[in-house]
Amino acid sequence: MQTSIDQTKWYDRIWASLIFFTRLPFWRLHQPPKECYSRVVEHWPLVGWLTGGVMAATLYFGSMVLPYTAAVLLAIAARLLLTGALHEDGLADFFDGFGGGGNDRQRILDIMKDSHIGTYGVLGLILYLALLAGALLSLEPRTAALVILAADPYAKMVAAQLILMMPYARKEEEAKAKTVYRKFDVVTGISLAVQGLLPLGLFLWLTGISWEMVIFLPCLVMYFLYLLMWRKIHGYTGDCCGATFLLVELAVYLVICLQFHLASL
Repeated sequence: MQTSIDQTKWYDRIWASLIFFTRLPFWRLHQPPKECYSRVVEHWPLVGWLTGGVMAATLYFGSMVLPYTAAVLLAIAARLLLTGALHEDGLADFFDGFGGGGNDRQRILDIMKDSHIGTYGVLGLILYLALLAGALLSLEPRTAALVILAADPYAKMVAAQLILMMPYARKEEEAKAKTVYRKFDVVTGISLAVQGLLPLGLFLWLTGISWEMVIFLPCLVMYFLYLLMWRKIHGYTGDCCGATFLLVELAVYLVICLQFHLASL
């Protein structure tokens, strides 16, 4: 008998999120009902505790035995391996689709679904990775590790709001991952907020930096991306969610770097 979405257990949905958003063999330990995969976004920031934790630990402990530049690059590589570059693939497709598709909705969707990467995708990834590495290199290792721990879950929480703001842009059977995220209710929204805001709150408390810009500017980035998606394709895709997460996370890094730079003047 098929399991109803509303009857799925919370721990099954966490397992589904870990399986969906990472390449670790969690599926060998437990196989949640397939209905759980439409609710993986509900625990996306929680997965960020794992991916951010691995990246932060790699950077911090790596910096003790390697040149700092090597530690930063190794930390970025660790998360790429952990997630299978899932979100970076979405970012490249997003740049290709919105960069090369003009105002033709179907052409944008077709380009994003194409497995080949184009000029916009290559240049977008290079620029993104350069800014990410540059931002981390501008911080000392302990601070950089704390920023990673805070930014990853927070950016995923912010990006998750897209599924409340817009419908899915394709038909369900046309989804690349064969999964359409389900809109979440108020209780789930509160859980999502706790997952995303708790690490950020701890970071702000430990560092004592101003919270207004750290909260507001990344949300502004998400809002402008939302406006772009709504104008161009009248909805979101999985690629759009992945791209929004990475760009919002990058905005967190850059805002924090700016605050530390201004404080040092």
